[in-house]
Amino acid sequence: MPVFENGQQKIGADGEPEWRWSRDHGKWWGRYSAPPVNGKRRQPWIGPFNTETDAKKALRKILSDLDSGAVVPSDNMTVGHYLREVWLPGKKKLKPSTRESYEEAIDLYYGPGVGHIKLPRLSEDHLTELYEAMEQINALPEGEKPSEMLRRLLAARALAPWRYERPGKSPGLNRKKPLTPARIRRIHAVISSAMGTALKQKRITHDPTKHVELPEAKPTKPIVWTAERVERWRQTGKIPHKVMVWTPDQAGHFLDTCEKHEPRLYPMYHLVATRGLRRGEAAGAMLADLQLDAGTLDLLEGLEEDDDGLKSERSTRTVSLDDVNVALLRRWVRRQKEERLAAGEAWVDSGRLFTRPDGSAYEREEYFSDRFVALVKAADLPPIRFHDLRHCAATMMLAAGVDMKYVSAELGHARYAFTADVYASVLPDVARAAANATVAIIPRRGPSASTS
Repeated sequence: MPVFENGQQKIGADGEPEWRWSRDHGKWWGRYSAPPVNGKRRQPWIGPFNTETDAKKALRKILSDLDSGAVVPSDNMTVGHYLREVWLPGKKKLKPSTRESYEEAIDLYYGPGVGHIKLPRLSEDHLTELYEAMEQINALPEGEKPSEMLRRLLAARALAPWRYERPGKSPGLNRKKPLTPARIRRIHAVISSAMGTALKQKRITHDPTKHVELPEAKPTKPIVWTAERVERWRQTGKIPHKVMVWTPDQAGHFLDTCEKHEPRLYPMYHLVATRGLRRGEAAGAMLADLQLDAGTLDLLEGLEEDDDGLKSERSTRTVSLDDVNVALLRRWVRRQKEERLAAGEAWVDSGRLFTRPDGSAYEREEYFSDRFVALVKAADLPPIRFHDLRHCAATMMLAAGVDMKYVSAELGHARYAFTADVYASVLPDVARAAANATVAIIPRRGPSASTS
């Protein structure tokens, strides 16, 4: 039977597995003798567990693994060391912007928050405490003292390198605003990926990220640039909402301007505006994944920020192409072949669908956004973000009568309910704008011409 002193069990005989209960935390821990490392004897603890039964069950599992020769997690590596020195260096194919966002999550949150904890001991409670502190950044109620966890996070932010400060862009450090629930969920995706890898490598026996209750992230619903809103914007310069979408007429005017002033990128912008690709998907699309005869394009989705929350780390989806996009892309592929012949040995075989004249990929995805902003100004259109072209595509598909479930699948949303919730609000505006446009083209001179 276990022996307790001051709420904790004494260490038993050498080599005998045991367990203990911590009065301070109300949890159970198990202990066993592990194979020595560099000649040093090890007796690591596992836990915490909610019940003695859970502790005994986990202990039996580890002892069984030891008997079978399986790898048993080492208790020497900390979470911080694993994230910085093992997991992140092993991510060889990350885009620079994605790698920087991972580094930011580690340096600002997981390092100072839970980096000192031994990797196998990281628990749901640790992560819950961390996320509660993150919610209090720039939002601590007046008169309330910051917790030790929050003090560590604030100290890390105070010393954060300038590269994490990118006003107006996300992800990025904003020293004055609280972290949004959506931001915390995206940061959680980093540790979730890391712990998933650690579990596969048998560095841990339990993934604590799978059962953490995260703050609810409510999607921002787009609204349409109706004539009234455009008029107010021209008078005041104020954009009425964070997420704005164009009417079909406005989107058509943008594409006309793009075809005239940016013909090289026109096929890409047309694809995004009509089929709803994300910027990263458009930049990373591969020529080999384009099937013109079948009218499809396979896309590799990555872990990136999006309006619908978290993406699985690597998944694929197939986008259907209409006749216009097929024709545009067919001409584009022909042009690419001509450029390849002209470049000769100087051709850079990046394999990308949308490339520079020498075949190389665009180094910065932000280039597409920068050119987009310039084209919007040239078209004298009310402003939207590049990502909002995706919302335009969804809105126009729905306005054209396309089934909501099909739209959800085309956009790559994980949940149909999300699509319905976000885009249902824009349909009345689109329908009304279409109705007004229909009436407006009819010339009238009689008394009913005025609705005032």
